[in-house]
Amino acid sequence: MPGQNLTREEAAARAAVVSTDSYDVVLDLSGAADPANATFRSTTTVRFTATPGASTFIDLIAPAVHAVTLNGVELDPRQVFADSRIALADLQTDNELTVVADCAYMHTGEGLHRFTDPADGETYLYTQFEVPDARRMYTVFEQPDLKAIFRFTVTVPEGWTVLSNSPTPVPTPAAAGTHTFAFAPCERISSYITAIVAGPYVGATDVYTAADGRTVPLGVYCRKSLEEFMDAEEILSITKSGFAYYEELFGTPYAFTKYDQAFVPEFNAGAMENAGIVTHRDDYIFRSRPVQARVERRAETILHELAHMWFGDMVTMKWWDDLWLNESFAEYCSTLAVAEATRWTDAWTTFQVLEKNWAYNQDQLSSTHPIAADINDLHDVEVNFDGITYAKGASVLSALVAYVGRESFFAGIKNYLAAHAYANATLADLLGELERVSGRDLSAWTRVWLQEAGVTTLRLELDANADGLITSATIVQEIPAGSPASLRPHRVVLGAYTLGSQIPAALERTGRVELDVVGARTEVPELVGTARPDVFILNDEDLTYAKVRLDDASLATGLAHVDAFTTSLPRSLLVASAWDMVRDGELPAADFLAAALRALQTETHSSVVQGLLARVATCLSAYLPPAERRDAATATTDTLLGLARSAEAGSDKQLQLVRAVAAHAVADSQLDAVSAWLDGSATLPGLVVDQDLRWELLVGLVAAGRCGEPEIAAEEARDRTTTGRERAAQARAAVPTAEAKAAAWRELVDNAGLPNETQVKMLAGFNMVERNPELLVPFISEYVKEADGIWNSRTFHMAENLLERLWSSATVGLPDVAPAAALESWLAAHADAPAAFRRIVSENLDDTRRVMSVQACTRSTAS
Repeated sequence: MPGQNLTREEAAARAAVVSTDSYDVVLDLSGAADPANATFRSTTTVRFTATPGASTFIDLIAPAVHAVTLNGVELDPRQVFADSRIALADLQTDNELTVVADCAYMHTGEGLHRFTDPADGETYLYTQFEVPDARRMYTVFEQPDLKAIFRFTVTVPEGWTVLSNSPTPVPTPAAAGTHTFAFAPCERISSYITAIVAGPYVGATDVYTAADGRTVPLGVYCRKSLEEFMDAEEILSITKSGFAYYEELFGTPYAFTKYDQAFVPEFNAGAMENAGIVTHRDDYIFRSRPVQARVERRAETILHELAHMWFGDMVTMKWWDDLWLNESFAEYCSTLAVAEATRWTDAWTTFQVLEKNWAYNQDQLSSTHPIAADINDLHDVEVNFDGITYAKGASVLSALVAYVGRESFFAGIKNYLAAHAYANATLADLLGELERVSGRDLSAWTRVWLQEAGVTTLRLELDANADGLITSATIVQEIPAGSPASLRPHRVVLGAYTLGSQIPAALERTGRVELDVVGARTEVPELVGTARPDVFILNDEDLTYAKVRLDDASLATGLAHVDAFTTSLPRSLLVASAWDMVRDGELPAADFLAAALRALQTETHSSVVQGLLARVATCLSAYLPPAERRDAATATTDTLLGLARSAEAGSDKQLQLVRAVAAHAVADSQLDAVSAWLDGSATLPGLVVDQDLRWELLVGLVAAGRCGEPEIAAEEARDRTTTGRERAAQARAAVPTAEAKAAAWRELVDNAGLPNETQVKMLAGFNMVERNPELLVPFISEYVKEADGIWNSRTFHMAENLLERLWSSATVGLPDVAPAAALESWLAAHADAPAAFRRIVSENLDDTRRVMSVQACTRSTAS
C-alpha cells in the first residue's frame, strides 16, 4: 500500500491522464481558537480534464471524509477513500469533483499549523506545504506539474485577518462572531506554494515601484506580542532592493499581484516561498539584540525567497528531481544580491564559512548523491533538503556562471523564464537556453558536476632551491578514497601571502595567479623562478568547489600566523582547509583549536567568528578524546573569557564571546563570571544582558550544574512567551543528572503532541553534555530500541528531527562504549527499512566513525 508516499512513476502516469484547471477551497476555521477543536471543515471543488474512461486518484490526508461527488454522482467515502487517496474512476473529458472533509490542525509545522501564544493567549494559523502537505488542508493532485488556479474562501473569528496568494479582500460578516474572506483566483501555480496565514496578525505595508512605473503592494506581518520588535522598515527596504535587483538581473517583471511576508511561530524551516505570501520563522523578529551573522542571514533568507518568485514559483520544476535547481539558484542569487544590493558586501565570505562547509560535510557522507539527484518518491525528496541541494548546488552554479559568462548566464535565465512562465520545466530546458546563448556544449560539464556525487581534493606541490626560488609548482587533483567523484575542471586562484616586517606582522597578498586545473596534474609555470612566499592559499577567492590541501610550509606558517591575515576570506579559507584535515584525521583537533583561538584574537567578521566558535564547540564536545576535554575546556574558556573582557564595548564579537563562555565554562572562576553577568553583580562595558542573553547564560549554568529547577522556573515566570517556554524546556533537558536526561528522553520519545520547536530546543538541551558525556551512554541502546517506533509514529519532519538529534557522538572514546557497533547492528537488522529511514541512521553512523578517526589522530599525535 502507498500510505502517504507518491512515486515519480505514479505522478507521471497521473499527469498523462489529468490536466488541472482550478480549485475552489472553502475552509471553516471559525473554531480555531478553541483547543478542543482538533479539526476544521474543508470543502474542495476541483475542475480538471482527463482521458475519457481513465482512472486515477487525488490526494487527501484527513481524519474524516463526509462526501465525495464526481460529476454529479455521489461516491461512498468508505469505498473510495483509503491510504490518503481518493480513487477516481470512469473519468470524463471535463470533470468536477467536490470533497467535504474534516482536516486536522497540526502542531508539527506541516499542513495547517496552529499555535496559541502564551504571552497573550491569541491563536495563530499558517500553512507549510512543501513537499506534500497541501493535502493536509484540502483535496489536491499533490505534484508540482499539475498547476492550477486556486481560489480560497476562509471563515475565521472576527478580529482575525487572512493572507493568501491573492490580495486580501474586505471580509464579509458570517455567523455570529465570525467573518469570511473570499479571495480572488490566484495565478496558475503548484499546490505546494499555495498558502493561508490566519489570525490576529499585525504589520506594516509599503509599495515597490518598478523602473517602468508598475507598483507591487508589499506587507510584513507578525503576531501581536512581537509587534514592538518588528523592524518593518529594514525588512521592507531589503525587499524593495531585492525587487529592483532581480527585475534587472533576470530581465523579467515580478509575476504576481502582491508580495506579503509573514513571520510565523514554530516554523520548521528558515522560510517558505509561497507565491506572493512568504512565511518566515519568527525568530527573525529580534526581540533581543542579535549577532550580526543572524541579521545577515535574515537578509539572505528574504532575498532567497524573493528569488523563488521567478525561479520556482513562476517557473516550477516538473518533478522533485530538480529540487536542487530550485534551491541552488535561489541560494546563489540571494548571496549575489546580498553582496551587490545590501550593506553586507562580503556575503561571499559568509557563504564560504557557513554554506560551503555544510556542503563539504554532506558530500563526504555515505549518503552523498549527485546534485541532480534521482528522486524516486516523496521520501527521497524529503531527505534531500540538504547541503548538496542548497550549498553545493549554489557553489557549482557559481562556477557555471564563470564558465559561460555572467552576461550569457542571465540572458539564458531571461529566455528560460519567458519560455516557461506559469508552467513547468526541467534542467534540460535550462541547459538548452544556456547553450544557445553561450555557444558552449554543457554535456560534459553537466556529467562531472551535476550527475556525479562527491568532492575532489586539490593539493599544491612545490619545490624550491636553497635561495628560496621555486623550481617546480604543480596542482594535483585527487579523488579521495571512497569518493564517487571524477576528476573535474576547476578555475582557481593561487594567492601568495608574505609576512611584513612590522610588529605585529601582517600577512598581505603579494601575488596572484589564476588558472584552469584539468586532470590529475596541472603545472603552474608562472611560479617557477619566483621567490617562495610565506603562505600560498590554493583556491584563493573561493572560485571552485573542492577540498584543498596547502603545502606543508604554507599550512604551518598560516596556522602559526592565522591572526595576521588582513582580510577575512583568506583566513577563513586557510581555517577551512585545516578543519577539513581535522575531519579527515590528518591534523590533531588540538592543533586546530589553538589556531582557532589565535584567529579569534583579530577576527571581527560576524559570520567568521560564528563559524570559528562552532568549530571550537565541536572540538570540545566530540573531536577531542573525553579524557582531554575538561582540561581543554578550562584553558579554552579562559582564553574566550579574556577575549570577551578585552573586546570592543558593545561589539558583536563581545556578544558572541560571552555566549561562548557560557556554553563552555567549567572552572569555578568561569562559572562565577557567568553567574555575575546573569545577576548583574558584574558587567562588561557595553554588554546589555537582555532576555535572550539571560537564557544563554542560564542554560550554560544549568548544563554545568551551577543552577537548577528553581532558577529555571524563576526565569520562565519572568519570560512568559513562547521563547521562554521553549528555552525553559531546553534548560530542563540540559540538567546534568541521569534522572533529568531520562525524563527528557521519555518526553521526546513518548509525547507525539510536543510542538516542533519545543522538540528542537529540548533536543539541544538533551545533547548539552560537553562536561559529562557519560550521561548519554544509556541512550545508545535506547536509540536502537526506539528508532522503529519513532519512525512509525511521527510525521516525517518530526521523525527526522528525533532520529538525527537523539543520537550523539559525544560518547565516542568513553571506556567500554561502542556506539558505532550499535548502529551497525541496527542497519544489518533493517536492510528492508525505508531508504529515508536508513539514510538518517547511516548518517549518524558516518558521523560516529568520523569522530573515532578524529580522536585517533589526536591520540596518535599526543603520544
